[in-house]
Amino acid sequence: MPKRKKILIFLIIAAVAGGVFGFKVFTNGTQNDGNDLFIFGNVDVREVNLAFYATGRIAKLLVDEGDKVKKGQLLAELEDSRYRHAVAKLKSDLVAQRDLLARLKNGSRPQEKADAMARVEAADARLELAKITARRLEKLSKTDFVSKQKRDNAEAELRAAKAALKSAREHLSLVLEGPRKEDIQRAEAQLKSLVSALALAEEELADTKLYSPAEGIIQNRILEPGSMAFPNTPVFSLALTDPIWVRAYIPEPSLGRVKKGMKVEVTSDSFSEIKYQGWVGFISPVAEFTPKSVQTTELRTRLVYRARCFVKNSNGELRLGMPVTVRVLTEE
Repeated sequence: MPKRKKILIFLIIAAVAGGVFGFKVFTNGTQNDGNDLFIFGNVDVREVNLAFYATGRIAKLLVDEGDKVKKGQLLAELEDSRYRHAVAKLKSDLVAQRDLLARLKNGSRPQEKADAMARVEAADARLELAKITARRLEKLSKTDFVSKQKRDNAEAELRAAKAALKSAREHLSLVLEGPRKEDIQRAEAQLKSLVSALALAEEELADTKLYSPAEGIIQNRILEPGSMAFPNTPVFSLALTDPIWVRAYIPEPSLGRVKKGMKVEVTSDSFSEIKYQGWVGFISPVAEFTPKSVQTTELRTRLVYRARCFVKNSNGELRLGMPVTVRVLTEE
């Protein structure tokens, strides 16, 4: 066989091999089983940093790292004596203010009205006596039987009696009329303010307890009993385990085959016999380069679309960062 012919055959074989390799690169590592699509990724877990909304010293931590917790479970408590005393004081103030408002609305009692009337009668009697005394001394002063000083004292007593009668009558009028509307409105406003202050104090007292917002696993126990807790200082980090999600990447040629909501089956090397059920929850609208941790060097320059597949992991076998294979059931 001529040398030129051999070179031509070699080039044809190389071209075919290159085409096969190029097709594998173009598929970006995906596999097909019938009409289903296989993509690859890693398990990702949502984390929640749990902190007290109140400020204080930690009294109790009721869970540790690795503990499974349920939604609403009590995790930790602060020392709450200051908050309890504040609530007790406001409750007492609220009772006193309600009594005051009730007295204002009910008006004067019969005993108070009777006392005011009696004061008017007494003042009226003292005025009559002062008038009689003043007239008598006025007559006697003309005959020089009494001194001018006594006459002046009698006139002063008369004026004082008139003023006392006027004051008693005004007091009776106020008692009969009852409290002013402005006083009642002011008392009502103070009562509303105390109600709001008590609600806030009770809420602050409730904030001395830390509850789990969802089911998950305690990943980190950051503070210990005796530490000072603040709203911006996490006490625990909670890993949300159900559902977890897989960060996977869809190659551009296969993008049209995957839709949000499609069912998926997820398998891992550690539990290869188990097929975890899930669904496609998100497909990125923006293309990106394949992450180096996911694909080979030859495929790093391929454009892919990030997808988030939610997976049911009730037994907790799937862990953060675990590599998995996602089978997208495109027919279903």
